[in-house]
This record gives sequence, structure tokens and C-alpha cells, in this order.
Amino acid sequence: MSVSRDPAVGALAGLRVVDASTLFAGPMAAMHLGDLGASVVKVEHPVKADPSRTHGAAKDGVNLWWKTLGRNKRTVTANLGSDGGREVFLALAERADVVIENFRPGTLERWGLGYEELSARNPGLVLARVSGFGQTGPYRTRPGFGTLAEAMSGFAAMTGEPDGPPTLPPFGLADGVASLATAFAIMTALSVRERTGRGQVVDTAIVEPILAMLGPQITRWDQLGTVQARTGNRSSNNAPRNTYRTSDGHWVAVSTSAQSIAERVMRLVGRPELVDEPWFARGVDRARHADELDEAVGGWIARRTREEVVAAFEEAQAAVAPVYDARDIVADPQFQALGTIHEIEDPELGPMLMQGPLFRLSENDGVIQFTGRPHGADTDEVLGELGFSAERVAELRGEGAV
Repeated sequence: MSVSRDPAVGALAGLRVVDASTLFAGPMAAMHLGDLGASVVKVEHPVKADPSRTHGAAKDGVNLWWKTLGRNKRTVTANLGSDGGREVFLALAERADVVIENFRPGTLERWGLGYEELSARNPGLVLARVSGFGQTGPYRTRPGFGTLAEAMSGFAAMTGEPDGPPTLPPFGLADGVASLATAFAIMTALSVRERTGRGQVVDTAIVEPILAMLGPQITRWDQLGTVQARTGNRSSNNAPRNTYRTSDGHWVAVSTSAQSIAERVMRLVGRPELVDEPWFARGVDRARHADELDEAVGGWIARRTREEVVAAFEEAQAAVAPVYDARDIVADPQFQALGTIHEIEDPELGPMLMQGPLFRLSENDGVIQFTGRPHGADTDEVLGELGFSAERVAELRGEGAV
């Protein structure tokens, strides 16, 4: 069964996107655009599909990650290194507003599919190029994965316990941040096109967006000659700030970024005298007394259940959150009220839950119209829309081009 994106749905309805990227940063950027109504065509090699199709858990042999990452995308196969695949890609790009790719820099040019060739046919095209280290510089041709960006951005160095090793996240954090930056950059380039009529190239290095999210580490090094040390779940900017275990074996997180919240927390846990200490008035000074503050807060929380802790903090207007896993998220009334979790009917696995678009709009809101499609499921339909005859598609398939 082939599917077609409803052209009237979503704020980006009418925007045509070709997703020729693999794994996470590029495909996730295309997913964000597709969630908001863009018509996305996913291009994969006829034999070597996007590796994300084999990442993570599967059910009955069907990959689950792809169901989210590939949602709202029709899937087409094309070997871009072949003459026939190049023909297909040029036809796709000629009608597109955006192409997203994450091949090593120089690869598209080697195939005769660089921006010079693409823009000659489509001057308004925005080509978003996502790579580990960008299109220029000595590292441009290195393999680029989110893990490397998490290491080189400073994230791993400042994450983990003080006496432990640098710590990497257990998910694609750098890729996710880069996907947001790429989607933002694409929309910026499209805004410029509204004024000039011309497209341009977006150059996203996965290492840069996560670096930008990590606060003033560069300015601190430049001005003070110091680097941020690992502090575990504590903060060097304020305290108490940590995770604490409740009497029923759950965990909660407490934040006191605001002075008024810090004062409420200490009064709540029965240590109001600490509020009057001279060092309590500034977050960085409180952080130097984290042991004493954590002992007070942690001891109070350890004698109460998670439900009791959350209720008491809420009544005191202090900041606390239970540490959730997926089971808790699905059951939580706030996520239910927001409509964060969507139930989508999947042709292969039936009803399935997944997180929805990143935000809500009062008009033309995002929607998940369908889940990730099988490899190459829409090749015939999409090529037919581009003007390829059934006979030509058969020839291309016989050549291994699609």
C-alpha cells in the first residue's frame, strides 16, 4: 500500500523536502519538517538502507526506532552513484524546496550532484549539508557521529561524577540538537529565499550546535583560564540541586536555580536557619556548601514516598520532579493534557505510541499522518509523479539504480 501526504495538512504544507541523509541528525531534521506538514521523500540506497532501521529494539522483526524517525516520509530507493540513480535524484531535487544530505563532504560532487548541478536546475533549492565537522577544515572528511561531537564539544568532559570518567549520553543527544539547528537553518534559508528568490547551502557541523548549548565554557576559559569540572548531578552554580531517593525506592530531582526556591526548599525540609547564613544568598556560594544542603534535603526526602515528596514541594511552591522512565511518561496527566504522546495506527504492528511534534500551534498544528514506511515502499508512486514511466522504472530497477 502506498501513501500520499495530505497537501493541506500542517503549517509547512506545500514544502517539498528530499531526505537523503542517514542515521539521526539529518533524518530527524526532516522528521521535524514532516511533522509540520512538509511533503518528505526519503531516499535510501536500494541495498544499504538507512542504518537507523537496524538500531534499537524490534518487534516481530520490525524496527521500532524507524517507526518514529521515518514517520511522515515516503520512501524511495536510488543508488546515487549510478547514472540511473543520479537521474532520479536530479528529478527529485528539481521539484524540491529542500534537500538534506549527510554524505562525507565531496561525495555529492563526485557523483555530479553538488549544489552547482542541483541549483542549475533549481535555483531556489536549499541544500542542507549535515556532517560531523562541517564542509571545510582539516577534519571535514572524518566520519562524524554524535558520540564524537559529544566528546569534542566539551559535553562529556563536564558530565559524570567528579571522580569518574567523562560520560557520554545513552542516546543521540548531539544528533538531536543538530537536527533542531538544521531545521531552524533550513527555515532561515527559506525565509531569505522569500526575499531573493535564491536558495543556498546550509552547513551544519554536528559538533557545533551542542557546543552552543553548553553555556559560557569558552568565555570562561578565555577570561578566567578555568574549565568546568564534573559535578555529577550537582551544579556549580547553585545548590541544592541533585537527585534524591524516596522511601519507596523512587528518585526525584530538585532544582533551586532561583533564590526564592532555594529558600522555600530549606524551610520545607526543616532547616530554615540555613537561609540566614551569609553564604546562602548566592547560588555559587550555596554550591560550595552542597554537602550540607544535600544532607538536609536528601534526609528529608528519604523518609517520605515519592507521592508525599511531590505533594509537599508543590504545596510549598518549590521545584521538584519525579525521575521518570517511559512507563511514567505515558501515564502522567500533564503529558496526557498536552497530548504529548500520540497513538498511531501502523500497518505492520497495529496501534503504537510515540512522542509527537515538538510544540503546538493554535492553527495548522503538526500531525503524524503515518509511521515509518518499509524500505523503498513508495518508489514506484513517487517516480511516477516525477514523470518516469512504468517501463523506465523497471529498467532502473533492473540496473540496480532503484
